[in-house]
Amino acid sequence: MSTTSVYEGFAGLYDFPLDDFQARACREIEDGRGVLVAAPTGSGKTIVGEFAVHLALETGRKCFYTTPIKALSNQKFNDLVARYGPEKVGLLTGDNVVNGEAPIVVMTTEVLRNMLYAGSRTLLGLGFVVMDEVHYLADRMRGAVWEEVIIHLPESVTLVSLSATVSNAEEFGEWLATVRGDTTTIVEERRPVPLFQHVMVGKRLFDLFASSDVDASAGFVKEGAPVNDELVRIARDDWASSRLMRDRRSSRKGKPGSSKNPRSVGNGRRVWIPSRVEVIERLDREGLLPAITFIFSRVGCDAAVTQCLSANVRLTTTEERDEIFAYVEERCRHLPDDDLEVLGYHEFLDGLTRGVAAHHAGMLPTFKSCVEELFLRGLVKAVFATETLALGINMPARTVVIEKLAKWNGETHADITPGEYTQLTGRAGRRGLDVEGHGVVLWQPGMNPREVAGLASTRTYPLRSSFRPSYNMAVNLVHQFGRERSRELLEQSFAQFQADRAVVGLARQLQKAQEALEGYQEAATCHQGDFMEYAALRRRISEVEKGAARERRSGRRDEAMASLARLRPGDVIMVPNGKFAGYAVVLDPGTSGHEPRPYVLTADRQARRLSPVDFATPVEAITRMRIPKTFNGRNPAMRRDLASALRSKTHDLTPPPRRAVSRDSFADSPVDREIAELRAKLKQHPCHQCPEREDHARWAERAFKLGRDAETLKRRVESRTNTVARTFDRVCNVLTALGYLEGDTVTERGRHLRRIYTDMDLVAAESLREGLWDDLSPSELASVLSSLVYEARRADDATAPRVPGGRVQAALVETVRVWGQLDALERDNKLDFLREPDLGFAWAAYRWAEGDDLDVVLGGTDLAAGDFVRWMKQLLDLAGQVADAAGDTPLRKTARQTVAALKRGVVAYSSVAE
Repeated sequence: MSTTSVYEGFAGLYDFPLDDFQARACREIEDGRGVLVAAPTGSGKTIVGEFAVHLALETGRKCFYTTPIKALSNQKFNDLVARYGPEKVGLLTGDNVVNGEAPIVVMTTEVLRNMLYAGSRTLLGLGFVVMDEVHYLADRMRGAVWEEVIIHLPESVTLVSLSATVSNAEEFGEWLATVRGDTTTIVEERRPVPLFQHVMVGKRLFDLFASSDVDASAGFVKEGAPVNDELVRIARDDWASSRLMRDRRSSRKGKPGSSKNPRSVGNGRRVWIPSRVEVIERLDREGLLPAITFIFSRVGCDAAVTQCLSANVRLTTTEERDEIFAYVEERCRHLPDDDLEVLGYHEFLDGLTRGVAAHHAGMLPTFKSCVEELFLRGLVKAVFATETLALGINMPARTVVIEKLAKWNGETHADITPGEYTQLTGRAGRRGLDVEGHGVVLWQPGMNPREVAGLASTRTYPLRSSFRPSYNMAVNLVHQFGRERSRELLEQSFAQFQADRAVVGLARQLQKAQEALEGYQEAATCHQGDFMEYAALRRRISEVEKGAARERRSGRRDEAMASLARLRPGDVIMVPNGKFAGYAVVLDPGTSGHEPRPYVLTADRQARRLSPVDFATPVEAITRMRIPKTFNGRNPAMRRDLASALRSKTHDLTPPPRRAVSRDSFADSPVDREIAELRAKLKQHPCHQCPEREDHARWAERAFKLGRDAETLKRRVESRTNTVARTFDRVCNVLTALGYLEGDTVTERGRHLRRIYTDMDLVAAESLREGLWDDLSPSELASVLSSLVYEARRADDATAPRVPGGRVQAALVETVRVWGQLDALERDNKLDFLREPDLGFAWAAYRWAEGDDLDVVLGGTDLAAGDFVRWMKQLLDLAGQVADAAGDTPLRKTARQTVAALKRGVVAYSSVAE
């Protein structure tokens, strides 16, 4: 059969003609070339991956279809089974192994990476690998896996890479051609379904872009498109109104009012922030459902559903409600009745039958998959989701609503980027169902329509590598290729490719700086002597004086840190500065870390962990008070009572005077003598008497600053050359120091590290080597291992984590000790890979392995059901890795028993259903 007929036969499977970019990519694959297809969300780029599957079957070869997340793997597996039958399609996700030796296997990228390192026989006959959502290689936590696979795949394998639109697709394609051979880059920027952008002000929908713009009016916005004048006027009036209200509040403090009321604007117009119910009702009237509303908060998503139910929103017919009810009952029938009650199943089902649902990582995977399927069927009409929904799940809508243009990134509230905006709104417009899609941004106080337009029209979001060699990667590479060849392979990474390209531009900047430097030095020439020498004396005096000032500040800081180290629970102190300045009682001195960070309760009931910046001067206990043994900083009533006692205790106290450091204590110091000597030299220098001295000095200062910049550029050039290889050398130095590597050989001690892929790989390997977990029961092992996978979503300083006692506590202490030793070794080698073990899941893991009911386990934590299941599944992965790494020892049996104990109830069912 000719290759042309393969393509034509494939194209005939679809009831619509393939787009030009799809057809071109398929033909490139037929001709034996790899492809990189960068196209917008919803453009149908996965059809190119499906052609690789089809071609593999037609030519008797294997195809692996890789995805970044298990849910997407399951979704693609079901699609391919429906087309080609269950005997030809397999699934490997870590949780599930279905027909693993089939000619077509869908898997997560991590599974393929592990197969490559293990030299799996499943790789025999592999002809094609599809890397769906390949732009994930920018992911800070998991991105390295994509580059590992791309570098290590056999040369005979054709790589089909599918990416969201990125501005440097050509650069990425050039790298792929470098490491994979002949690769064609195909960029499609035009969406198959036009997307119209709106802003909703009150209950009115305004077009974001001016109607005079031809491209925007057709649903295809270009950069710099003009903004709707009416929105600009609304924003201007809103700003004027806000300023007027601020002025009124400042002059009439205390007057009652309600922020829920519409706000009057300068010209009589009234602007409302639309409620979630109003948004859904308006979209329903306009025929713009189904819609996904992105709310960057799990609590917000659940609250939105509750608000819709309270307002008696009903978006479904009787027939649709019956179909939804039957589907959900069938999907959830395996879950125990008691667990359903704990999981809020009946409220979840009530929302679904009305056509509304939430979708976020805190939900049970089974519930999330119900929402996804019912939304795809058009039965659920309104979904309130966090941004995780935008990452790969096939869930297109007619309309996408973005509630706010800022989100919490784990550290602060940050504006969303143009790339994130495009990823979110890219869900709007269902190919084959909608003639157009709609993106709606809800009005917020202070909104600038031009900034929104910039988000919607910007096309510059580059793909940046996050690759770095890990300990596990190092031992696997050295085992297969030896150290020098491994180094060469890592220098082929996209990270190094981008660094090398950046060096070219930096070198050009360095050359220009050096040329300008010569001109500045010439302009500073003095007929009376070497002015650059004179200028160096002036700079030295300035540096010594600044150093003396820093030393004085450092002395005060050391005094403050020493005073904090002396604090004890119950001490009443005066916090000298910062947001929580004033009287406070010490709950925990916080001296276990590198710097004291006391946990205090302030007089206004704030329980907070303070940092050194809150103590510019030393602090001493003014008095003491008793802290109840049962005190919990997260309990409002307890905080109120203790704060009241604190205010009573300090009512008649006189605040301690601020301590000052006398300048006289530094007089006649070696530093002062050095400054005096330098000033004498300065006056004796011949250039000191030059009448043009200050003019020369300006040029000399410019030369100095430019010289300093040139040195910085030079260091950047040097630092970017062989950066990945240098990091690999440091990793190997750590492994050699620990006895895991000896030159090109992975030692017996290092072999178990080859089977451990967690981010905490070295902590796990060292704990295994020292036998820290040998005497643990399956439940105890689950508890200890949880500290290596779990990471709290946010730092919670209020209470210490709940940890089982006995052998668990002892093993956790030893595991943390191992981490501390490795952390010191990493610092010596300029690495920072391993985080401190987090004990926040230890109790839940232990109780679940012991067989406790779901309501008991969840009741003892602040975890949502979805988070609990997700951490359990990661714990299952690690327990399986420990079993593999333990070799022929009793620990292998214990680890397998741990897996069996954990894999029950919602955890077991979610592994199958997700």
